[in-house]
Amino acid sequence: MLTKNTSLGRQGATLTEWQPESEAFWKDRGYAIAARNLWISIPNLLLAFSVWMVWSVVVAKLPAIGFDYSTGQLFWLAALPGLSGATLRIFYSFMIPIFGGRKWTAISTATLLLPALGIGFAVQDPDTPYSVFLLLALMCGFGGGNFASSMANIAYFYPKKTKGNALALNAGLGNLGVSVMQFVVPMVITAGVFGALGGAPVTLEDGSQLWIQNAGFIWVPFIVLSAVAAWFGMNDIADAKASFRDQAVIFKRFHNWVMCILYTGTFGSFIGYAAGFPLLMKTQFPDVNVLQYAFLGPLVGALSRAATGWVSDRFGGGRVTFWTFLGMIVAVWGVLQFLPSAASPAGNFWGFFACFMALFFLTGVGNASTFQMIPTIMRREVPRLMPELDEAATLKQSERESAAIIAFTSAIAAYGAFFIPKAYGTSISMTGAPNGALWGFLAFYVVCIAITWIFYSRKNAPVPC
Repeated sequence: MLTKNTSLGRQGATLTEWQPESEAFWKDRGYAIAARNLWISIPNLLLAFSVWMVWSVVVAKLPAIGFDYSTGQLFWLAALPGLSGATLRIFYSFMIPIFGGRKWTAISTATLLLPALGIGFAVQDPDTPYSVFLLLALMCGFGGGNFASSMANIAYFYPKKTKGNALALNAGLGNLGVSVMQFVVPMVITAGVFGALGGAPVTLEDGSQLWIQNAGFIWVPFIVLSAVAAWFGMNDIADAKASFRDQAVIFKRFHNWVMCILYTGTFGSFIGYAAGFPLLMKTQFPDVNVLQYAFLGPLVGALSRAATGWVSDRFGGGRVTFWTFLGMIVAVWGVLQFLPSAASPAGNFWGFFACFMALFFLTGVGNASTFQMIPTIMRREVPRLMPELDEAATLKQSERESAAIIAFTSAIAAYGAFFIPKAYGTSISMTGAPNGALWGFLAFYVVCIAITWIFYSRKNAPVPC
């Protein structure tokens, strides 16, 4: 039970004193409080990603249980959670300073119950109209929105020297929700996990049974537990309070928009590839049991993000980002070589898969490095743009702007979860293959590597980081 403790600068769940840049404060009390908030935040974010991307697996199974939709309709369903999630992130970006991290984490996690329960009931009725599935796909975007607020919240808790690693852990282990979902759901839909309470299975032509409703129901108890843990175990930071107007200054910051482009190249790629990977494999390699392998891509990307935050803290986010985009260009080119073609109608699944694993790994590294860049950039830019502020006010302003930019760039980048699956569908509809979409992604990475070099990683760059 949370009680008042003035020696910790704490009133109930609100921290009235928070000085992570003070080494004495950090060692004495700051680290323990920050770590507790981080480790409660992570499972909440993991569940958010699980619900956000659950549609990518459900969509691949809808035809098997009697929902006769075209390839275009299926790709629309796979893409819509990305569209709504990214749009919600724009609003969620500003919620932490308005409502507080503890309150908003608990409330936003609780909203995941709506799509989780909705999916569970809708797939059991063969007369459920396509419009209802469109609505449920959009509601899965609640999970996507949570990322922006979660990252902004954790950014307030950690000092600059460990912020990159803390954000990488929160995001990387949270991103694991995609892989966890793609691993767990194919198993739970083959068993009556909830008995009679979970509803009846669908019997397929080969005599096997599927409980597709479990793809939604399986998350319900964990969502409830995590929301309760956030409400009673996390903290709000009094100094982090700010109105939308206070935070809106980031829209005047040039580097906010530059980082939106770069983070779209890293996180936008990760979440877009994760959303479209199962269906892309199914359309290009129909003889492969795609759900047996789909979870590995997001797993690799999430773990690489969690494990490589320290690399950017040590070598500089700009330098790591530059080399990451170069590697992504090579990986996409490799994917194109192994797709089915006129010269090789069957393609090469394992070559395709290996190149995609490299691509997922690199997106994880880039996710960590781009987020590490933002606080470094604003530490340099705020003193230049607001020279009238004293040292303490400059630090507070840079932290506030960094948190807002981290959240806002994640909102813009999340549109990758819509555009990448939709680009696959459009390319396949127009040309019969996804190659056009992949060439477009490769060209975008060329633009990203040029931007990184010009502004951040070259000698005498305007803002080296």
